[in-house]
Amino acid sequence: MSPETLLIAVVGPTASGKSELGIKLARRLKGEIVNCDSMQVIRGLSVGTAKPSREEMQTVPHHLYEVCSPGEFFSAGAYMQAARAVCATVAERGNVPIVVGGTGLYLRALLEGLFEGPGRDEAIRKRLRSLADRYGVERLYRLARHVDPKAAERIQPRDQVRIVRALEVYFVSGRPISAWQSQPSPLKGFMIIKIGLGPPRAALYDRINRRVEAMFSGGLLDEIRWLLEQGHDPASRAFTPLGYKQGLAFLRAQMSFEEAISETQTQTRRYARRQLIWFRKDPEVRWLPYFGQDPRAEEEALNLIQEKVGGDAV
Repeated sequence: MSPETLLIAVVGPTASGKSELGIKLARRLKGEIVNCDSMQVIRGLSVGTAKPSREEMQTVPHHLYEVCSPGEFFSAGAYMQAARAVCATVAERGNVPIVVGGTGLYLRALLEGLFEGPGRDEAIRKRLRSLADRYGVERLYRLARHVDPKAAERIQPRDQVRIVRALEVYFVSGRPISAWQSQPSPLKGFMIIKIGLGPPRAALYDRINRRVEAMFSGGLLDEIRWLLEQGHDPASRAFTPLGYKQGLAFLRAQMSFEEAISETQTQTRRYARRQLIWFRKDPEVRWLPYFGQDPRAEEEALNLIQEKVGGDAV
């Protein structure tokens, strides 16, 4: 594998058209899509996770979609190992890995590496979640600041998942998670280009609202019924994707159809804001003010790649 092997990452908020742009670039650059979305790795959940359609997946090779069962935990560390192996294989074929998705932690793990800390301890996690439910996640955050102030600086005060993980590592190993993270192993052998999609906020929110409406009328409730038939607990990770808990509340007559849609739209817009905050912090991301479906996004992305690579690579 040449030191100049190209790797393109297409990032941005949900509903910005990352998959569409990724496919367009793959067609132009002899590329293969590598999923970087923590919800699209789940088997059987397509409508609510906005997974590329079967037709889209047939246009160019797609990797790391539907690799774990609903409810199964697919950690950032597991993703890092799988994605690095896929990218190396794609490059060995002489093709370009095009990493597409909005899960910032997955992308960071792939490109920057992830510490090999202690494994999960479900008993400790259960206890920490119970404390959060009883006293609020802020109590856990204060504890995290006490045992590992360095890690706490990088965690949002209400990010329960990361707070629980930081405390879990500390209680299992006796070492703060920041100490484990001090020796990353960055991905080597690739020229990395990060392209971000940042369409106008109002247009993005409108698209999110319409996508949620289409989800609820296009099979989301059937996927929720399937999860229940398969015996998945509503409190499990199977119901993590946005819309599944709201759809379940509707099926149980705990919300009206309109309330379920509205709540999902609100939560999805908030998620899009968090994604933008995450990726905007990365100075290496080159932003395009378009949706991925816009022809200008493809052309300007190709120009950015040409500028970085030079020659006749594009």
